[in-house]
Amino acid sequence: MIISKMKIFGLLFFMMIGTSTLIAQSDVTDKEIEQFSVTFQKMRMINQEAQKDLSEIITKEGMEIARFNTIHQAQMNPQAEADLTKEEEKQYDAIIKALNEMQLEFRKEMESMITESGLSVKRYEEIANQLQQDAQLQERVKQELTN
Repeated sequence: MIISKMKIFGLLFFMMIGTSTLIAQSDVTDKEIEQFSVTFQKMRMINQEAQKDLSEIITKEGMEIARFNTIHQAQMNPQAEADLTKEEEKQYDAIIKALNEMQLEFRKEMESMITESGLSVKRYEEIANQLQQDAQLQERVKQELTN
């Protein structure tokens, strides 16, 4: 199976908010919940496109998706060793380069979607960070997403 939707979304989503620091909890208005939720839904659609694009890049480079996943997991774990052929190393490097370019484009799209929703990128990141810590906020967002 390709890198799961949640893994790629998590990777891209947390690349977006990963550099921000945790903030003190603050009130999130109903309007902000709505803005956040609309943007989050749009990001999920972009994630689906990104996953498809990543699959195409992997295949275009001549590597099987399962093999890419195995190599990538080994590359992310400094204690794991991946037996790579020179060809696989070239393929993997090309895929990662393309993925990095995709991530830059994804970040631009995300920032644009966020500001179009009426939130600042900073405020979106604050809400996303708070969401990780606040069960009540999670429930409010979940309710908004199901409406």
